[in-house]
Amino acid sequence: MNYYNIQEFGAKGDGKTDDHAAIQAAIDACHEAGGGRVLIPAGKTFLSGPFKLKSNIEFYVQSGATLLANPDETIYTESAFRENKGEGTIWIGGENLEMVTISGGGIIDGNGTAFMGEELEDAYELKPFHIFDPRPHILTIVGGDNIRIRNVSFKNAAYWALHLIGCNDVAISDITILNSLKVRNSDGIDLDHSRNVRINNCYIESGDDCICFKNRREYAEFGPCEDITVTGCTLVSTSCAIKIGSENMDRISHITFINCIIKNSNRGIGIQHRDEGIVSDIVFSNMIIECRLFSDTWWGKAEPIYVTAYPRSSEDHKDAGWRLPEHENKGRVGYVKNITFSNIRCKSENGVFVGGECPEKVFAIRFNDVDLEINKSTAYEGGVYDCRPCTGGGMIKGRTSGFYFSNASKIFVSNCYVNWGTEKPDYFGNALEADNVKGLTIENFEGEAAFPEKEDAIKIYDSEWVIQKMSEK
Repeated sequence: MNYYNIQEFGAKGDGKTDDHAAIQAAIDACHEAGGGRVLIPAGKTFLSGPFKLKSNIEFYVQSGATLLANPDETIYTESAFRENKGEGTIWIGGENLEMVTISGGGIIDGNGTAFMGEELEDAYELKPFHIFDPRPHILTIVGGDNIRIRNVSFKNAAYWALHLIGCNDVAISDITILNSLKVRNSDGIDLDHSRNVRINNCYIESGDDCICFKNRREYAEFGPCEDITVTGCTLVSTSCAIKIGSENMDRISHITFINCIIKNSNRGIGIQHRDEGIVSDIVFSNMIIECRLFSDTWWGKAEPIYVTAYPRSSEDHKDAGWRLPEHENKGRVGYVKNITFSNIRCKSENGVFVGGECPEKVFAIRFNDVDLEINKSTAYEGGVYDCRPCTGGGMIKGRTSGFYFSNASKIFVSNCYVNWGTEKPDYFGNALEADNVKGLTIENFEGEAAFPEKEDAIKIYDSEWVIQKMSEK
């Protein structure tokens, strides 16, 4: 293998000098020679502005080395979303790449808090900007094929950490992402119009979504996001640990999550569908989910499992227009179908929520062996489900049920259990509640209301074709 040590191309590694020119020169030389390893050597901190990866290279950040984003906002000039300039910039980028590996055991640090405003109680203020948001995403690859990211740590993203757009044949394994839990928009991994992806054995902490699947309008030509497996990951999020959406103008489908742990998160699994695309054929199994409430700064209300399809609010985006279909001024939503949750243990301050614009938009949702323990554990206000960003507001106030289904069809609940903890505010309600559900099957369900002397375990109204084979505790 050919080796290209960035110090041989002039990198100082003193943590003060911007070494981006030396890094880019090493990458270019490696690429032009037909491939090899670009080495970020151990024992030093290399400050760097933006640079581009190229095909047929291994970008090797050696154990003991740190690559640190330059905090000078003025040097970040390339938008992460093409003509949409309001959602961050590119630090480490690359387009139409083949055979690229990022590895080595070292640290790639986005220097995120340097781009933030004042530190508040549970979040950093976002600095105001006009049109162009300079906050850099750590890694943005557009149109990649055969991408490997392994055995490396990413830290302190100012915006998203890893954004893979239109990529095929991607393997992400044994990486750590440690973003500040107070930095908004600091996602971990965002797969955007990507396919044939494997994510394995990763640990991710993020202020925003840990793992998220999207189909953004800015990259519509790349098609659906599909054929993805996620295995053996541990996730912590101040927002949503696993999110499908909200941006989805195409199709997100054929995805499995297996053997994952979610802890200390605002929302566990969130299918947050708000656009005209579709979400289908997704399986979540063998998982432990622990959630809690946070302030309204963060989207989510401690729902361990959340499946929704509501039209996007047009008011929130009337100025930019990037969230709505071209030449349209009103949001519309496609359907969510064939979603399975199996062998999942949940502890939270809230219950499972399934809801749609109408019953036809959310259907064939299966819960098999899903146990819930609901207990009040923070001082934040409960009794609400968070449906932002949707038409008509976003916050749905009401009783906290173990399972709450509203405007859905073909819901199957089998071998599930609801248990209430010792801290029970008066808004805790039924073990299962269903409103306007067209086809609900309940089999071997165990649990009671939070206050069984006042309410029944199951409350069903305005629903059709209900089949119950239930044993109450």
